[in-house]
Amino acid sequence: MSTKPLRLLVLLCSTRPGALGPVIGQWLIDAITPCAAELGVELVPVVLADLDLPFLDEEEHPSSGIYRQEHTRRWSSIVDTADGFIVVTPEYNYGMPATLKNALDYLGREWAWKPIGFVSYGNTSAGTRSVQHAKQVVTTLRLVPLGATVAIRISDAVDDGRLRPDAARDAAGLGLLDELVRVSHALRPMRERAGAGTVAGPVPGSYARRLTPDDAPEVTVLQRCCWVEEAVVNDTLAIPALHESLEQVREWLADQHTTGVWLDGRLLGMVRTRRAGTDWHVGRLAVVPDLRGHGLGRWLLRTAEAAADPDIRRIILFTGSNSQRNINLYQSEGYELVPSTSTDGTALLTKDASADRFDAATMRAAH
Repeated sequence: MSTKPLRLLVLLCSTRPGALGPVIGQWLIDAITPCAAELGVELVPVVLADLDLPFLDEEEHPSSGIYRQEHTRRWSSIVDTADGFIVVTPEYNYGMPATLKNALDYLGREWAWKPIGFVSYGNTSAGTRSVQHAKQVVTTLRLVPLGATVAIRISDAVDDGRLRPDAARDAAGLGLLDELVRVSHALRPMRERAGAGTVAGPVPGSYARRLTPDDAPEVTVLQRCCWVEEAVVNDTLAIPALHESLEQVREWLADQHTTGVWLDGRLLGMVRTRRAGTDWHVGRLAVVPDLRGHGLGRWLLRTAEAAADPDIRRIILFTGSNSQRNINLYQSEGYELVPSTSTDGTALLTKDASADRFDAATMRAAH
């Protein structure tokens, strides 16, 4: 399971003056916030009335992602950064409020592969018919509705506009949060694969994207499992990748462009690049041990090369002087071993970055 924190939106749907929705929304947030903090979850209340969304007024279909209205772009940004949703909704005439339907209809890809849970309230059915109506719509948007729900019958739960204390209701709210978190983590690879900035990876079903500081735990694990062999071959433990703290990994992930390849939530490999004058430095090329020999390292190396700016003259990389398998790979890709009198146990390899040595334009077009 991913170690990244989750951002969950609590959508308060009723816009009717004096509605019970804010009271129920506040109960929910109070009931689940302590547990959410323990799970590393950020709860973000969103009042649909405050968004000031008119009835859908975009010319293009939401699937296009072309938004001309500022309120649409604002709503898109809010939803896009979320990992899941809890909807607090009344039931109006056997259905969900128009505010919720309208908010859903505005967007397309921003909803995809995210879980959605419901807290409903009403009289005869405790709002459950509103939830059933909403589920027909959200599944079309590739949202994943939960089995866990909270249904509040107003006549049984409310006195003078206040909710009576109810341990069972509190437990149901926590159950909803627990299921939402588990499903959100499970769906994260689906969200990332469909996200902006991702490309198909070299392993069937894999995808590649830029790594961020949030990926530091996975990167740290990858480094530990990949550089132990380097330490043995070169008879040294003085390898930074084996000793860096999580905070140190976060720092360089923020500063250097690092590409990672993922499959089903697992980081399979990575490579980082940085510019120094007219040199392009390639480093931290790593592939999980069980997938070596399948072309993943070569794909990452070529991806790093293709990212070089047009005026780069030389590509530089280092490896252990006794890491013959690494050296063989680099030499097969056109790198030359530079004679060195260094005593730090590293080997320097360089490559001419001219267009006739590797087709950067083709690689960029492929991505």
